[in-house]
Amino acid sequence: MKLRTHSLCRLVKSEDLNHHGTLFAGKTAMWFVEAGFIAVASLTHPENIVCLNIHGMLFKKPIGNGHVVRFESRVVFAGKTRLVSYVKVLENSDEDFLLDGFISFIHVDLKGKPVPHGIVIEATDPEDLALQEQARNLRG
Repeated sequence: MKLRTHSLCRLVKSEDLNHHGTLFAGKTAMWFVEAGFIAVASLTHPENIVCLNIHGMLFKKPIGNGHVVRFESRVVFAGKTRLVSYVKVLENSDEDFLLDGFISFIHVDLKGKPVPHGIVIEATDPEDLALQEQARNLRG
């Protein structure tokens, strides 16, 4: 399966801000996981996906009130039961790079037990191959 990017835009509002007047990391994490989940759910049934681990959300710049941010996500690695999304966040208007990271999801049956998903990811370009290798080396 070829890598496909999904986009999710959010308007940063006053209720999304922390005590410094920038986007609260907890709100960012919620949107980050949602974006990663959308990428994984495009490959399998949403009811069979649970989040295992946010491997990092590395902020490059603060994000202020009124900004429109775009979460770009794609599944970059498929193990036996694990699927890993890479999420990159950009300023929607000027493509300014704001943060990125990886999220692991597990494919489960309706009782919550891990089951194989049968998905194979075919990375072909150098960026996707590098992301796939990073994702392969992530633990839990």
